[in-house]
Amino acid sequence: MLQSFSIIFSIAAFFSFINYKWLKMPATIGLMIMSLCTVIIITLSKSIVPNFYEFFCDIVANSDFKTLLLDGILSFLLFAGALHVNIEELTKEKWSVILFATLGVLISTFLVGGLTFGAARLLHIELPLLHALLFGALISPTDPIAVMAILKKANIAKSLGIKIEGESLFNDGIGVVVFSGILILISMEGNLEGSVGAEIGKLFMEEAIGGIVYGIVLGFIGYHSIKSVEENPQLSVMISLAIVMGGYSLASLIHVSGPLAMVVAGMIIGNKLNVATNKGSTRKLMNDLWEVLDDIFNGILFVLIGLAIHLLKFDTGNLILGFIAIVIVLFSRFISVLLPYSLLKHKETSPIKTVTILTWGGLRGGISLALALSLADNPSAEVILYITYVVVFFSILVQGLSIGKLVKKLYP
Repeated sequence: MLQSFSIIFSIAAFFSFINYKWLKMPATIGLMIMSLCTVIIITLSKSIVPNFYEFFCDIVANSDFKTLLLDGILSFLLFAGALHVNIEELTKEKWSVILFATLGVLISTFLVGGLTFGAARLLHIELPLLHALLFGALISPTDPIAVMAILKKANIAKSLGIKIEGESLFNDGIGVVVFSGILILISMEGNLEGSVGAEIGKLFMEEAIGGIVYGIVLGFIGYHSIKSVEENPQLSVMISLAIVMGGYSLASLIHVSGPLAMVVAGMIIGNKLNVATNKGSTRKLMNDLWEVLDDIFNGILFVLIGLAIHLLKFDTGNLILGFIAIVIVLFSRFISVLLPYSLLKHKETSPIKTVTILTWGGLRGGISLALALSLADNPSAEVILYITYVVVFFSILVQGLSIGKLVKKLYP
């Protein structure tokens, strides 16, 4: 696995260089496009240099995308993203963020699941309702990694940016809980008892609420530890790394949401230390290190997303269902934003514009793919992975490239 990781890291660095020097695209999109081109070239050369093709397949397989993301780099990316989130600004949008990350995810899960189930039946594709809801749960949360990477390039209003960023940081944790709850229903299918609701409620309390509380504890431990050695920048940074690596590992042992814990801990440490001011050697070193780690792991993630497409076998039915799923996901996203948004009071003269941008800016990325890959033993795994890939690629390549233009058009 280390060899595969090293090679993918080198590819990410090389592609980043090409993108910076010549392509000038948002890094995530540029890396994905180059990775896709690489897959096409290597696949076409299969008959000419079969050994190289097998070597390439082994690299992608050994990298273990799901484990690498969910158990590794996700913690660094979420902490790095949360480190610069202004809690005061986020508090102003707290009800929007809370409703989008909870009610919005639930609405989208059931809409996407129900409509995808119907579409699959029309195409004569075997996809049971609970399995379609599983797809709805994994595709409904917007990916904070993809969203924040694209937002850096899109010149959007501050309040709107906080809504999108805040929602994307929190709703993946909620989405994972919903995903796990549906997995419980599937495991008990045909033997449903009254305890199912209690099990799902317990899961939510442990994972979501537990993750937030655990994140608060981690955040204050990290803040006070760093503050006490602030005159030693290297040790301060080491402590922040320990909070992320050790804290995330411990989260899985005590059965709380690691992603939510990293978001909360990152926001507390970042705001209490005023990391964003970049004043002083400790803050500057922390900013520099976490920005570098953010760029490195983002690069690795999106190169992997592009390279891993060769794991899919071409299937016309699944491809058509994937294209239909794009429309379903966008429609469901619009409804799941519009309904919670309508419950709040807003200063905007045209809230439909905000809903439109929130819909188009709700990108899907690595977390959705990692959850889809975790369903290896599920009978619908191949269909779910296929349509997830189609939606994620459209989301990042089409929505990601056009969100800036949409903002300019709606707010000239």
